[in-house]
Parts: sequence; structure tokens; C-alpha cells
Amino acid sequence: MELTAVYRKVPEGYIGFVEEIPGANTQGRTLKDVRRNLQEAVELVLDANRTLAEEAIQGQNVIKEALTVPAA
Repeated sequence: MELTAVYRKVPEGYIGFVEEIPGANTQGRTLKDVRRNLQEAVELVLDANRTLAEEAIQGQNVIKEALTVPAA
């Protein structure tokens, strides 16, 4: 699966976000900076979502398995 990063030039540098992951957005002085920051933002959002999900299902009888999403 590939995600879509979107970058926009602004007076302060660049802003970036990932279309498929709400909350994965950042800014940077250069395009290189915003790309690096966006990678970190995606990791942080996924980690936070995983933590919230773990808390929500704690103590419940659930089945967990890997999910592979084919390329669109």
C-alpha cells in the first residue's frame, strides 16, 4: 500500500499532510524538512491510534490479525 503525501508552499516554508491519514500533517522550512517531519508524524499518529485501540479493547475477547491492503 502507498499513501499520498501532499505538500504546499507557504511563506514560512512548506506544509504537508497525508490524504489517507487524518491528523498526519506537519510543516517545515524546506521540502526536505517537511518530508522528514511527515514521516515522523505518520509514525506518531499510527502509534497513538494503536494505543487508543489497545485501551478500548483491553479485557475484551477479541481476535487480532495482520491486515494487508492491496494497492489500489
